[in-house]
Amino acid sequence: MQASPTDPAIAPPAAARPGWRVLAGLQPFLGRYPARLAVAAIALLVAAAATLAVPIAFRHLVDLGFVEGAAADGRGIDGVFLALFGVAVVLAMGTAVRYYSVSWLGERIAADLRESVYSRVLRQDPRFFETMRTGEILSRLSADTTLIQTLVGTSVSLGLRNALLFAGGIAMMLVTSGRLAGLIVALMLIVVAPILAFGRRVRRLSRTSQDRLADASALAGETLGAMAIVQAFVREPLETRRYAAATEAAFASAVRRTRARALLTVLAIVLVFGAVVFVLWLGAQAVMAGSMSPGELAQFVLYAVLVAGAAGAIAEVFGDVQRAAGATERLLDLLHAQPLIRPGTRRLASRGPADPPGITMAFESVGFAYPSRPDDPALVDLSFRAERGETVAIVGPSGAGKTTIFQLLLRFHDPSRGRIRLEGVDTRELTLESLRESMGFVSQDSAVFSVDVMENIRYGRLEASDAEVIAAARAAHAHEFIERLPDGYRTALGERGVRLSGGQRQRIAIARALLRNPPLLLLDEATSALDAESERAVQAALADAMQARTTLVIAHRLATVMHADRILVLDAGRLVESGSHADLVAAGGLYARLAAMQFDGASR
Repeated sequence: MQASPTDPAIAPPAAARPGWRVLAGLQPFLGRYPARLAVAAIALLVAAAATLAVPIAFRHLVDLGFVEGAAADGRGIDGVFLALFGVAVVLAMGTAVRYYSVSWLGERIAADLRESVYSRVLRQDPRFFETMRTGEILSRLSADTTLIQTLVGTSVSLGLRNALLFAGGIAMMLVTSGRLAGLIVALMLIVVAPILAFGRRVRRLSRTSQDRLADASALAGETLGAMAIVQAFVREPLETRRYAAATEAAFASAVRRTRARALLTVLAIVLVFGAVVFVLWLGAQAVMAGSMSPGELAQFVLYAVLVAGAAGAIAEVFGDVQRAAGATERLLDLLHAQPLIRPGTRRLASRGPADPPGITMAFESVGFAYPSRPDDPALVDLSFRAERGETVAIVGPSGAGKTTIFQLLLRFHDPSRGRIRLEGVDTRELTLESLRESMGFVSQDSAVFSVDVMENIRYGRLEASDAEVIAAARAAHAHEFIERLPDGYRTALGERGVRLSGGQRQRIAIARALLRNPPLLLLDEATSALDAESERAVQAALADAMQARTTLVIAHRLATVMHADRILVLDAGRLVESGSHADLVAAGGLYARLAAMQFDGASR
């Protein structure tokens, strides 16, 4: 049975495995397919055995056929050639099965890695994405997994095949001539040491090359995601130069890696073939002295060629392995990243139709500072409560901590001090699924996916029917403009919803939240991108939706929250005022000043 790609611990952290041993982290993925591995291993052994049998046939051909003339009628030679053809057929079948099996494994493991890494990345908290750029992640998911696919589907198979040929060739050389084989083994031990030492440098350069390539991908992703700003400020030449510099750095790093790998190949081939040629010269001397037959020397030469060729191939494969080790290390860094937000085990109690609408929510002496700004608290000793069905508005100047309240409620971060409760339960005790399923969130920057309108709204509740999706769109006053789109609800919206206006995207996001029908609704400037007419329509729809649930509304335009049950006024992370619109205006505090600036300015 295939293991889940979301297993919490696939292998030990990469930092614990120095050098090429990091590839051991791929073992659990390979272990999912033992039957395929077994077939590939058997085919590999069969093909290697067939290859090693060829020199034996040539020995008989030389000694029996050409030298001794033992088969004057040709039957002896015919038998040798028939045997050679049979070996070729076995070799072809074994090679074909091996190639298919390992290629399948390479593709399958690359796909499993992509799924596992992507699944793990989606579960990270915001702190992870503060330091890891999107382009870097995409580079690892594409370029690095491609390297691993090549490693598993090609390089490892070739490496094992040549390792078998190398070991088998050495063994058969020992059988043919122990003295000459002993000399080759001794020389090999001398030449392998510098090859291994140089291979470590190739690995380091491979990791650096992948990092520079990821930097270029990250820069491109960041720039393409902000094309409107780039073009508005006429910064295409600047971004072209920046990307050119990044790609040149990646190219220079790749050249250094390629140069080192080429030198490694030269070193391996020269040293190995030099040792083989020296020993073969000794063998030729032995034939001339009569201590070795020509057939034995031919057999020994063929095995020596096999060994030398295998050694050269292993050196080249070693470069691939070193490069893939760097890619594997980068992927395992993502695969073993642990979010700081740990889910609890409790779930909110299921609510029935007879239960009061909404949910209770309370902040109790909550303090919080963002990890990147530990000395600048975003919230200070904040306490407030929202009852079932109550609409609470949160206002205040920019940087007062309004959006931070939503960040903590959704557990994108945890409070530094105090606690947050839903229905009396500390949010840290709840599973993340139970916590977040109880909320409908509409952000100031409404996210829209490239799929069609129907699927964008259905994202709020995947099992919803088409009729329920349309009803949610009507409630968000989005149905009319959706019907005017080229394919209605089946219109694809393009990357990030580029085919919609800002107000249309926001109404799609509101429909998505309403479709979820959550007991707690979080609106972060949900009407900020709407024109006055659309805002009035959506406010009316939201007013109906708020009656059936607890609602927290963040607003800069105070006119949108004048009729809230309660208004909380924040300043520098502290709750400074609380009450109704009329009470706060009469109190003459911060809210009154904000209201005077907005309403007096609007009347001029």
